[in-house]
Amino acid sequence: MNGNSLYSVAQVRELERAAIERLRIPGDELMRRSGSAAFALLRARWPDARRVVVLCGGGNNGGDGYVLAKLARAAGLDVAVLASNPPREGSEAARAAAEWCAGGGEVLPAGGDWPQADVRVDALFGIGLARPPEGGAREAIERLNATARPVLALDVPSGLDADTGFAPGVVVRADATLTFIADKRGLHTGTAADFAGEVAVDALGLPDEIYANTLCDARLLDAGEIVARLPRRDRDGHKGRYGHVLAIGGDCGMGGAIRIAGEAALRTGAGLVSVATRAEHVIALNAARPELMAHAVSGIQELQALLERASVIALGPGLGQRAWGHALWHAAIAAGKPLVLDADGLNLLARDTIALPAQTVLTPHPGEAARLLGVDTAAVARDRFAAARELARRHHACVALKGAGSLIANPHGEVAVCPWGNPGMATGGMGDLLTGVIAALFAQGFEAWDAARFGVALHARAGDAAAREGEAGLVASDLFAPLRRLRNDPGAK
Repeated sequence: MNGNSLYSVAQVRELERAAIERLRIPGDELMRRSGSAAFALLRARWPDARRVVVLCGGGNNGGDGYVLAKLARAAGLDVAVLASNPPREGSEAARAAAEWCAGGGEVLPAGGDWPQADVRVDALFGIGLARPPEGGAREAIERLNATARPVLALDVPSGLDADTGFAPGVVVRADATLTFIADKRGLHTGTAADFAGEVAVDALGLPDEIYANTLCDARLLDAGEIVARLPRRDRDGHKGRYGHVLAIGGDCGMGGAIRIAGEAALRTGAGLVSVATRAEHVIALNAARPELMAHAVSGIQELQALLERASVIALGPGLGQRAWGHALWHAAIAAGKPLVLDADGLNLLARDTIALPAQTVLTPHPGEAARLLGVDTAAVARDRFAAARELARRHHACVALKGAGSLIANPHGEVAVCPWGNPGMATGGMGDLLTGVIAALFAQGFEAWDAARFGVALHARAGDAAAREGEAGLVASDLFAPLRRLRNDPGAK
C-alpha cells in the first residue's frame, strides 16, 4: 500500500472483506490486531499514562476498544470501560467484550460517573456513521470534548463522516487518530482538520496483494514528488525560457489583489510578469514592485497586444464583475492560452458558462464553488470530493477547491489532497497569491494537473513556514520569502 493513498469507506470495506475471504483472516483476528496497534500507539504517544478510560460503542469499533482495554489492563494500567450501548449478541465485538469481562474487567454505563484518566479512548463509532450521533452517544461525545485530557480516536473520530470529512453533528475532538487497514479520505479535508489530530495508519499486517486490485480514491500530495519534479535553472537560462505571465485584474480600488498575484508569479520563478489593470493602479505597482510590467488597460483593444505576448494568463484577482472586467474576461478566455481562473473570474463563469482553454485551472473557495455548481455552500461542505470532481468534469478543467485540506481534481476523476496549510491563511489575498503561483508553474512548462497540484503544495507549505511566528496576523505578502525559498529548495522546512 502506498503511504499517500486515500480510500473511500466502500473501498475499505472491500479490502476488509478480501482479507477475511481470500486470506482467511478471521474478523476476530483483525479486531485483535486493531486493538493491539491502538494500545501500542497509546503507549508510544503517552508513555507516562497510568489511567485509561475507553468509551465503547456497540459495533466493531467498540470491539477494538475492548481489546485495547484488555491489553492495557494486562500491562498494569488502571483501565475503565464505559459503554454507550451493548454490542450485538454473537458479534465479534460481543466476544471481545466477553473476554474483557472474563479477565475481571467491568463495563460501566457511559451515562454514569466517569473515572479520572490520563488518556481517554474513543471507540464509539467506526467508519460507517454518516448521521449525527444521538442519545447517549451524543452525550458521551459532548462530555468527552469537555474534558481536558488527551483523546485517542480509533479508526475515525466518532461523529465524523470518514468519506467526506463532514461533521453532521457533534464530533470527538481527538489529539490523535489511528485508522486501520487503509487511510480514509475524509480524515484529511474539511471539518476533519479540527477533529482528527495527528493521523496514523496501521494496515494490520495485510499484504500488498490485498491492495493491488483496488485503486485508491485519492492521494495525499507528496513532498518527495515535488522535490523531484520542480526544475532547476540552467546556467545558460534566460527570462524568455521561464514564461510570460499576464495577470489581469484590479478594477477600481482593488489593485492590491492583482499586485499580489503578479508578485507571487515572480517569486515562483516566472521569467516575465505583465499586469493589465486600471490606470489608477499603475503608479503604485511601479513604486511597490517595479519588476512587474504594469499596463493601464481601459478595454479589450489595449489588452490584445498583451495577450499575444503572454504564454499564460492569470485572470480574476480584483477583476470585478462590471463591464470593464466582463469585457477583459471574455477576451482573455478567447485567447485560448493556459489559464488560471480565480475570484471574480469564477463568479463571471458562474453567470456565463463558456468553453475554457484546454489547459485551465480553476481555484474556487467553497462559496465560489457553490455558485459554479448552483448549490449552497453547505452542500459543498457536505462532500468536498464530489464538488471538486463535478466542477472538473463540468468545465473540463483542473480544479483546486480551497479550504482546510485543499482538493485538486482533474477531469478524469483523479483527486489529490493537500496535507499542509493552516488557519492563519484564512485572510484576504491568499487566493490571489495562489493564482500567481500556479500561473508561474504553468509558465515554466507544467501542464494544468501538475501546475495545480504543485502550486497548491508550494502555497500551503509557504504558509506553514510563515506561520511559525504565529497564525493570527499572517498576511499574504508574508509568504513571498518562504515561497521563493521553497521554489528553489522544495525539500526545505
